[in-house]
Amino acid sequence: MRRSEYDMTSKKLFSSSLSALLLIAACALPARASAQNNTQTVVTTEQVRAELLAYAPDGVQAGKPVWVGLQITHQPEWHTYWKNSGDSGQPTTLTWTLPAGVSAGDIAWPLPTKIPVGNLANYGYGDTVLLPVPLTVSPQFKPLGSELEVKLLANWLVCKQECVPQDGQFTLRLPLQGSTALHAGAFDAAFKAQPVALAGRSAIQIDASALKVTVTGLPTALQGKTLEFFPETPEVIETAAAWTQSWQGATWHASVPIARHRSASPQVMPIVLAGDVAGRRSGFVTTAPVSGTWPEHVATPSASAAPALQLTPSALPIANTTLTLALLGALLGGMILNLMPCVFPVLAIKVVGFTSHGSDTRAQRTSGLAYSAGVVLSFAALGALMLLLRSAGEQLGWGFQLQSPLVVALLAALFTVLGLNLAGVFEFGQFVGADLASKQTRNPTLNAFLSGVLAVVIASPCTAPFMGASLGFALGLPAAQALLIFTTLGVGMALPFLALSWWPALGARLPRPGPWMLTFRHAMAFPMFATVVWLVWVLGQQSGINGAAALLALLVALALVLWSLTLQGRGKRVIATISIAIGALLTGAIGSFIVQPVAPVSAASASRWQPWSADKVTQLVAAGTPVFVDFTAAWCVTCQYNKQTTLADASVLADFDAKKVTLLRADWTRRDPAITAALAQLGRNGVPVYVLHAPGRAPVIFSEILSASALRAAVAAL
Repeated sequence: MRRSEYDMTSKKLFSSSLSALLLIAACALPARASAQNNTQTVVTTEQVRAELLAYAPDGVQAGKPVWVGLQITHQPEWHTYWKNSGDSGQPTTLTWTLPAGVSAGDIAWPLPTKIPVGNLANYGYGDTVLLPVPLTVSPQFKPLGSELEVKLLANWLVCKQECVPQDGQFTLRLPLQGSTALHAGAFDAAFKAQPVALAGRSAIQIDASALKVTVTGLPTALQGKTLEFFPETPEVIETAAAWTQSWQGATWHASVPIARHRSASPQVMPIVLAGDVAGRRSGFVTTAPVSGTWPEHVATPSASAAPALQLTPSALPIANTTLTLALLGALLGGMILNLMPCVFPVLAIKVVGFTSHGSDTRAQRTSGLAYSAGVVLSFAALGALMLLLRSAGEQLGWGFQLQSPLVVALLAALFTVLGLNLAGVFEFGQFVGADLASKQTRNPTLNAFLSGVLAVVIASPCTAPFMGASLGFALGLPAAQALLIFTTLGVGMALPFLALSWWPALGARLPRPGPWMLTFRHAMAFPMFATVVWLVWVLGQQSGINGAAALLALLVALALVLWSLTLQGRGKRVIATISIAIGALLTGAIGSFIVQPVAPVSAASASRWQPWSADKVTQLVAAGTPVFVDFTAAWCVTCQYNKQTTLADASVLADFDAKKVTLLRADWTRRDPAITAALAQLGRNGVPVYVLHAPGRAPVIFSEILSASALRAAVAAL
């Protein structure tokens, strides 16, 4: 081919590559913009329909009434909760995002009803309820357009016999001018359902194990009638116990039993009374000072410390594990780690390197020692870094480095480079001086050491059997003993390859060097590219489809740069310069998508699995519902295997349904201190972890390789 034809071909290749890269970038950018314009005012689940409503009859102006509220319509027999949920349950919470100069007040709670649940009782709402919230628009409010944007994150617990924690994200835009009064009737009904403040006096006297309540100022129409009693302070009275009431003229008296395991001893108690006035159920609120001495009690554990999470030695055998057993588990876990899919690509490189030594026993042993040193030192360094960061207050666990989207992206770039090298697109010697390349050839020890480091970086997100207990145990040990466990993990992982390099009988079984090695090397590029696919998928879980698309575009640009550097002739400098410029341009334009967190998905979906929280486990178990928790992460290969096998098994899912087990998933793909703390409470420090909680029983923790038979047996015992 003549030089002019070569240059023309290069230009065509460059032009088509540039078009493809710009097309990827152009597709990524509009996707983000359109996502930001979405407006959602309704979330529907199998149990409720939740809608964000607004009422601004005079528009959005300083000093004018502006109300917003969450309206929840329940399916028959389902209910949500009041500010004091009673013996169990959880109040609905509303978290607002508003522009500067606009603030949200408290929920104007409508009058609740008492809901008997077996031997317990709750306070809440069925049918349809609107929870109104006033917005205060100050003179400092500076609108950027013609609308006020209101964002809401709502969390509610909906119960029948079982309970389902749910949440929803809502966005509503109110016009600044004109009237927003489409739902005026719903707000008017909610306002009428709110308790009215009493002008009379009220008092509470502690009498042994009961509260003696006295209230004056109630409407004449209520005198002589039976009233309903709702304390706003939770966990003070026996909600379901019998109590007495009477009238003495216009003064209402009641004797209400004090909770044996109350959580508070208030000096002032807001109380709500309800009764029939002119054929309509009406509520009245008053604040009563408390006199007398509260009886001694043993406080009930708070909601964050439910019986399901009170771990006993029988639930966590690791609590009594000796250091020797922990070291043995670390050694076995490190050896099994070599069988995890995430380590295969690196081991393939080692097989190529090992066989290249042929019958040179000394070279094999040197390579084995160098690789082992890289593995052991990397495990120790990674463990030391994690312990150091935890001592500084960071909530981290094993595999923490892959919780960073930037680290995931850099690893994807590294494996792309390695894959292109194995495929023969370029040689590293082309980018370094001849002297340095010859030194690397004469001294492959450094390469063996670095491959050990790389093996640990890729293997660390995996938690093999025996590893989880040892890692969890390590966190409760002094630093020196904890580092010994991390080092033993490294020894276990390096041991098989070290034995192969030092045991001639094993080495003799390996194929001899030959032309097959080039074919094998090219074939090993595909596991590398498969690892890149996995890493891009992990990033997609962390940063969404825009982050994954941005990473793919940058990887294509990286491949273009590497290819351009292998060209020959006068066109090389021009094409390489333009390729590098394209890479820099794309990095600046779409690189931020990689580290941008994806918007959380609403939990209010029909999915079988619900997002985990410690409070959800507490509330569900307290309500008598068994709970199965899957602690998982997108970068955990073992987690994904179990998710596609045991946790997708039809018989396992049928058993869950038969026992009405609520399924919760704790996603640790991104750093989450709450999940890290929960894992530590379970004696673990990595994923996967599978836990079955049941009322009145110690939690059951399953093996990292989840067995369908073991899981079914545990569920059948409920």
